[in-house]
Amino acid sequence: MSLGEIRQRIAAAAAEAGRDPAGVTLVAVSKLQPDDRVRTALDAGQRVFGENYVQEAQRKWPALREGRQGIELHLIGPLQSNKARAAVETFDAIHSLDRPSLARRLGRIVQELGRAPRLFVQVNTGDEPQKAGIPPAEADTFIAMCRGLDLPLAGCMCIPPDEEDPAPHFRLLRDIAGRNGLSDLSMGMSGDFETAIAEGATHVRIGSAIFGARPAGTDG
Repeated sequence: MSLGEIRQRIAAAAAEAGRDPAGVTLVAVSKLQPDDRVRTALDAGQRVFGENYVQEAQRKWPALREGRQGIELHLIGPLQSNKARAAVETFDAIHSLDRPSLARRLGRIVQELGRAPRLFVQVNTGDEPQKAGIPPAEADTFIAMCRGLDLPLAGCMCIPPDEEDPAPHFRLLRDIAGRNGLSDLSMGMSGDFETAIAEGATHVRIGSAIFGARPAGTDG
């Protein structure tokens, strides 16, 4: 599916929900994709990209940025505490703020560097033990803690359970963000982004539908 077709589907989903399509940001998930595929998206005007790995982003994006303006990098994968400083230096947004220890570390780094990516609190809406994220019952307390650390919270993020209807999870995330005064919702991927837009997503994370399958021999 082409980038243009994805944009058309985003616009149609927003219109059907009575929303302005400009209120939905497409985060093109370029993790582990060959540079030529990423350049094709750049040439088509895409400027917001999602990466899962700090070191991969540091390796490939200096060259990809050359001669191009307005590129935003979003970290959408898990963030190890020992890579927090590099993440703050590299990314414009971090979608995976998922535990108190990481919040405290980011708080110290942001104060030290004077640079603050926009931060999304990852909520484990399905309470899945194998998945990262703050349990919904603890989200309000965690958000208050982050604000006490002067972290620049932008919104909330979730990844619904694979085998469940995602809509209730998107609504739960919207409710958590709304009652805490957070405006941005990072939710929806290649298979469910239209449902996410109907439930209020401001950022949809789409990879395979744009770039196709990752080359054999890659993982993640």
